[in-house]
Order: sequence, then C-alpha cells, then structure tokens
Amino acid sequence: MIKRTLYFGNPSYLSIKNAQITIRLPEGNTSVSSSEVENITEFKRDVLATIPVEDIGIVVIDNPQITLTSGLLQALQENNVAVIICDYRHMPQSLLLPLEGNTVQQERYDNQLAATEPLKKQLWQQTIIQKIKNQAACLNSFNLKSDYLFPLYRNVKSGDTENCEATAAVYYWQTIFNHIDGFVRHREGPPPNNFLNYGYAILRATMARSIVAAGLLPTLGIFHKNRYNAYCLADDLMEPYRPYVDQIVYDMIVEFGLVTELVKEHKAILLKIPTLDVMIDGEKSPLMLATQRTAVSLVKCFDGTQRKLLYPEL
Repeated sequence: MIKRTLYFGNPSYLSIKNAQITIRLPEGNTSVSSSEVENITEFKRDVLATIPVEDIGIVVIDNPQITLTSGLLQALQENNVAVIICDYRHMPQSLLLPLEGNTVQQERYDNQLAATEPLKKQLWQQTIIQKIKNQAACLNSFNLKSDYLFPLYRNVKSGDTENCEATAAVYYWQTIFNHIDGFVRHREGPPPNNFLNYGYAILRATMARSIVAAGLLPTLGIFHKNRYNAYCLADDLMEPYRPYVDQIVYDMIVEFGLVTELVKEHKAILLKIPTLDVMIDGEKSPLMLATQRTAVSLVKCFDGTQRKLLYPEL
C-alpha cells in the first residue's frame, strides 16, 4: 500500500480521534502564516479534515505554531510514520521514528551487529556501482554526456577503496548543472542546493522509515560512520536513490528558473518523491515501496540468505 505524505505549513491543532488525524485551524482563520500570528490559543471547534493514520507514511511539520497532541504522536509512531520537523528556514531539521518497528527486531539487530567488514565492504561496492549507474542514466535522460562514468562503475572495488564515488561526483555535478555558472554541490551553497537538500531530506526520511520497519538499526551504517549521525544506514542505502531527486530538481529549474527560496509550490513537487515510480528487480514500484525492498534485502544479506542488495535502476 502506498502511504501518503502530509505537509502542514500553517498554524493548526493536530490530534487523534478514532484512529484518524483531526485537523483544526485557528479561530477565525482558514489560512494564516506564522509571521502573522505570535500566540494562538483559540482553535476552531469544528474539525477541518480527518485522515486515517494507517494511510500515512510521512508527516512534515513546517510551522512553529503547529500543535500536535501526545496521543497523535503515539499513534503516528505505532504506525511507523516518519515525522519531519522543519527549522526557521523551513528546511527539514529533525526526524522522529519509533524505537521498535519489527517483531523480530532483536534477531535482526544481532545479525546487523555481527556483520563482518568484508561483507559490509561488498555491500558498499554494490551500492556505489548502482549509484554511479543511476547518475549516468540521469545524465542520459537530459542528453548530457555520461561516458566518463562507465569505466568508473565497472572498476569499483570492494569498499570502493579507490574512491570512485567521489571521482564520479565531481564529473556528475559539473555536468548536470553545467548551465548554472559556478555551481558547486554543497549543503550550505546557493540554489539549487536548497532544492536538493529538501528533496534529499524527504528521501532520507523515507529510507529511514523502511529501515526501522525492517527491524534494523538506522544508526549503524555499512559505510558511513559519524558519532553525531543517528541515520548512517539511511545515508548509505539512499545513495543510489539520489539521482531520482536530482532529476526532479533539474526539471524544476527548467520550469521555474533558478529561484532562491522554496515556496509551497516547489515543496509540493518534492513531497511527491516517495510516490515516484522506479524500476527495481525488473518491476515498477513506488519509491517508498522500493526502499522497503532495499531494506529487506539488506536483512537477508546480514542473515546470510542473500548476497545482493536490491536497488532501483534509473
């Protein structure tokens, strides 16, 4: 079942009733921006809308004047809903996921913790090969030269010891946005870096949700290691999915131009990332379901019943 992604950008009161999110707006307002309201204490008694919690996969909270009840948060976590909280710049800042997402979680934790370094290096090799392949396919989709990437993904070694990923990234970013003077991919860089950041945050939440549902520790990566990062494994497994976000951002630049600020129209497009159709294991699937298959394939690699990670092919 394809889960919905919900975005809340106006002051509202969100609660739970009969297993559904109930949405109320401030009294006397049908739409109001956070800059217009400092303190909201009165909300409409009438419910604006209700949405079954079981239909939801991701919730984005993008306004400091939004109230969520503890009962709603509990229901969201029971249904493995990823909750993204945005900062004052309206960019995703934090991610809330349940501690328990699978009935055989302990067994899968044990297998994950016991994974050998050679196994993790082989899995990372597969990840980088597919990432570079998808980057090449992304360039091809815009009639951009990708020949340079072919020998790179063919020569990725176990653990990517020669850092083919970084070499490919330099060429890829110079090529895909070659119509933007001086573009450099950097998290704090100028547009379209902000579009990429937002899209990757949605992708990361989608992958993290699938990892938790599969009964794995999102903190323990196969390659990424960072004492300050709670989602190293999500950062690992999302790598081959990134070119799907890049495609969307490229198309948005063509449609809207190089704009400096993300508005709701832009976010609405990026919030559809979990429902994108991708090809995985020869079948068309929504991206959210594909991430679940990727996570489950990793479980099988850890328990020794499978040797190959399932990734989408662009």
